[in-house]
Order: sequence, then structure tokens, then C-alpha cells
Amino acid sequence: MIGQAPGGTQALSLDGAAIPLTIDGDFFIAFDRDAGPSARLVAIFPDGRTIERLVAVAPGTWRLEHINAPYRGSASSDADFERRRPAELAQIAAARAVQVESDGWKQRFRWPVTGRMSGFFGSQRVYQGKPGAYHSGTDIAVPAGTPFAAPADGVVVLAASAPFTLEGHLLIVDHGMGLTSAFLHCQRLDVKVGERVMQGQALGTVGRTGRATGPHMHWGLKWRDARLDPGKLAGPIGG
Repeated sequence: MIGQAPGGTQALSLDGAAIPLTIDGDFFIAFDRDAGPSARLVAIFPDGRTIERLVAVAPGTWRLEHINAPYRGSASSDADFERRRPAELAQIAAARAVQVESDGWKQRFRWPVTGRMSGFFGSQRVYQGKPGAYHSGTDIAVPAGTPFAAPADGVVVLAASAPFTLEGHLLIVDHGMGLTSAFLHCQRLDVKVGERVMQGQALGTVGRTGRATGPHMHWGLKWRDARLDPGKLAGPIGG
């Protein structure tokens, strides 16, 4: 949700967590797949007055997907996965902790690449019989080497030159206000950390690095700790 706080608002909170405001009072909030049925948005004024709004959150329906790929991804063994994974997660967490200035979050997002949707946000995944977490993005099946582009303006906060066990060559772009895009399984990355990118700019090419059964683009969106459905921001693919 993109909204505007009432005039004169000194601070804004969502379920007690502070929400940043632009100089014009604009703000961005979002909800995870498993968010509760409602959330409380509170505007606080300098004299102590408050205005509250209860935001209803509708539940979704989710698919079950069986994936013929090992849970550990490209790691050679479970032990190798356990050894490598903490450092990878630390890099991802550090990248998402970076605060950048960008108005990309205000834009109408575009799909980084278009094609056949092969994986759906929110679906429960089972990897060769082992249950995994729900699918945190949307997969688009296209040939390896297909270019993909920035869905909105932003700043590159992670560009993995060495493939991660699960994500492969991973790229994360911060669109401001805590909203980030992650592009997984890339074949090649054409941008570097700290680089400002514009909507529609080529970022790299699609691949099948990491845990992937074939070439595809996994596009994930995250606001703070909430994983978001890209289709909610970009609309129907190809539409």
C-alpha cells in the first residue's frame, strides 16, 4: 500500500513499528503471505493526538509444488550446505540492512522479463520429498542468456560474483523505503554494488545457477521482513 499520512503527522506506526514518511507525508507498507487478518496504522501528532486505522488483510490460497531438485541446492552434500549457508545468509542480511535513497518504490513496477510462469508466489514446495519453505517469489521460464531489466529505479546492494548454494548468482536492488527486489539463478550480472539503476535498465542475464531445475528468472520482492507477491506491484505478466 502506498498512502499519505494526515497533514501535520509527526510519526506513523504499523502495529507499533515506526514507518518512515517522505517530506510530503507519503509512506509504503506491505504484508507477508502469512500476515494476520488485520493491522493497526497510527498517525501521531505533535500535541499527542492520534488517528488510527485498522487495515484488513485478506488471506490467500496457495499451491503445492513438488520440485525435482535437492534441498541443499548446488552444495555437494548436506554438510557442505551447512558450512556455506550461514555466510551466504549473512551477506543477504547485510545487503538488506543498507539504507538507500530512492523513489523507485513509488513507481508502477514492471516485470524484469516476460515468459511462462513456472513457479508461483506463496506455494508450498517439496524438494525431492523434503518439505521446504513456501516459494518467496515468482518464477518465469525463459532461455538461458535472456536479458532481464530493473522493474523500478533503485540501488544495487548485493551482486554475488560467486554463486550461492540456493540463489546462484544473486542480485538485490533496493528501491527505497525498505522495499527490495531479488533476482536469483542469474547467468551473468552486469551491475555492481552501489550502482544506481533506472527502471528498464538491463541488469544481467537469466540462468540456472544455484537450486534450479532449468533456466528461469526468480523475482522476489521484500519489504522489511515481509515477502511480497511481485504480481501485486507489477500486475499481470505481459499485461
